[in-house]
Amino acid sequence: MKKVFRSKLRFIAVAIASVLLFTIGVLAFCAGSADSSEIPSDALYKKADAPIDSRIADLLGRMTIDEKIGQMTQIVKDTLRAGDVKNYLLGSVLSGGGGSPSKNTAKGWADMVDAFQNEALSTRLGIPMIYGVDAVHGHGNLANATVFPHNIGLGASGDTRLVEAIGKAVAEETAGTGVLWNFGPCVAVVHDLRWGRTYESFGEDPSLVASLAGAYVRGYQSALTGSFARTVVSAKHFIGDGSTVWGTATANGASIDQGDARGDRAYLEKMLLAPYAEAIKNGARTVMTSHSSWNGLKMVAQKDLITGVLKGELGFTGFVVSDWGDIEACDPDYYKGAVAAINAGIDMSMVPYDAKTFIATVKKAVKSGDIPMERIDDAVSRILRVKFEMGLFESPKANRTLAGTIRSPEHLALARDAVAKSLVLLKNDRALPLGKKLSKLYVAGSAADDIGTQCGGWTITWQGKAGNITEGTTIFEGLKQKLPSASVVYESGAKFSFADRNAPCIVVVGEKPYAEWEGDNAEIALSQDDSETITKARKQFKKVIVVLISGRPLVLGDALARCDALAAVWLPGSEGAGVADVLFGDVAPTGKLPFDWPLSADQLPLERFASGEQKPLFPVGFGLRY
Repeated sequence: MKKVFRSKLRFIAVAIASVLLFTIGVLAFCAGSADSSEIPSDALYKKADAPIDSRIADLLGRMTIDEKIGQMTQIVKDTLRAGDVKNYLLGSVLSGGGGSPSKNTAKGWADMVDAFQNEALSTRLGIPMIYGVDAVHGHGNLANATVFPHNIGLGASGDTRLVEAIGKAVAEETAGTGVLWNFGPCVAVVHDLRWGRTYESFGEDPSLVASLAGAYVRGYQSALTGSFARTVVSAKHFIGDGSTVWGTATANGASIDQGDARGDRAYLEKMLLAPYAEAIKNGARTVMTSHSSWNGLKMVAQKDLITGVLKGELGFTGFVVSDWGDIEACDPDYYKGAVAAINAGIDMSMVPYDAKTFIATVKKAVKSGDIPMERIDDAVSRILRVKFEMGLFESPKANRTLAGTIRSPEHLALARDAVAKSLVLLKNDRALPLGKKLSKLYVAGSAADDIGTQCGGWTITWQGKAGNITEGTTIFEGLKQKLPSASVVYESGAKFSFADRNAPCIVVVGEKPYAEWEGDNAEIALSQDDSETITKARKQFKKVIVVLISGRPLVLGDALARCDALAAVWLPGSEGAGVADVLFGDVAPTGKLPFDWPLSADQLPLERFASGEQKPLFPVGFGLRY
């Protein structure tokens, strides 16, 4: 009853505020779309020590309809020409996966972001824009940033202190390039491993996802930058993105990504809401909606969930941003899609290409009454609130002093520690740990000496790619560091013409990089080439240790029986030496499976394990020790 009473009070307060904002909005709308009046230097909204509510009301009262809709518009940087941020009065600019400046350095980034910011500050009201990126496992778009394990590995660690420290480190490296807004963490609760974004999730247990989501938010938003503006996260993708049903998605030929999640209110509360509640409790100031649908209706049009549950019941006072192009995906009729999404509670739209069409469409909808002015004012007030809270009005430019944290010794040590704590030992027939007195060690497999493969998707490019794409230490290089005086031999294939069968052989195999729907996979099986490499190693060596790089548990087939030890290292990122730390016993294996590990894809979705209908090869929480 207390919760219901508080919710009623909150709704009453929101209603009163809406009436006031509506009155202000009507006056501003009647004033037209152009106002050349000079803004006094002592305007209330410019005073850092004034109450935020007063600053919002003052600024909102000065804004035209064009300035308001501009704040609600987010455009990808690749389509912007010089002057577009100023001309369209844009509230936000973003980089998609791979959206780096021509000079992919910290300075190149900061120069680019500051150039966009200069345009925003040159507008009549001087409202700063906010720049966003998908820094989902480090500042992945930045060449030679520290790349941490993807969330699935952090879920295996189960370590909230570690995750909080990583959040802070990522915030420092992104802020050092002028980027203050991270489209992360992904707090999806995954129920089907065939989903191509499984590795962006901490796991299948809502309580685990919630605790690590809260830790990441705390860390990221605690990265205070002195007199500079602070960083913000975006918990995503609200809601049900990890619970879509296999075969329901049609966009881009996907089989589950952007599909339909189905369930009643009890399922929503039991399985999906807790991570958002925890993220908000720990300070998340933006939430991104999902591409997917809920019971057949696109998420961006779900007013009951966005406005009712997220903003109402969970008390979220920040702003909601849509995902890439969701206005167009919402309805074949662009006008209807914009009306449905904004009325549902979308505050900022990741358009992401055509600012002119979006702004004109929303303005037309407001004039016709299809989008109430109070909804516009509520959206803009939420956006302004976050910008005021960040200190963006006082410190809009890049904090270049933080560029020194990029690949700092502290961050590299943290990433290496995270790799070690993420490793899950699935099998060990007295093969591990390896001895430091080895005279020979053989390493095989296409993934053993490949920094791009071990980083996975969302690294330098959207999909990521194999090869030497960024700085780091491969697993092979990490193994060599452990045996400086020994002969450590690597062969990516499986001829083993050099082999001494009495020496141990480490075979590193796994998935090629992918992201989003490109990773949807009906089989989720170890590739034939990888399986054959393990078979050949088994025939040649007495001791075979398999190291598996993957964004999810893979169907192993006979590979498990053909090795003496098996370690799942997920997508460890740029610091592969953390794997060697565990294999040689310098760090004890402590990781636990964040997902049930299936015998075959036919056992999916994961609910079949929870119900007892199917029995996994390894249960969630499994992990051997030395």
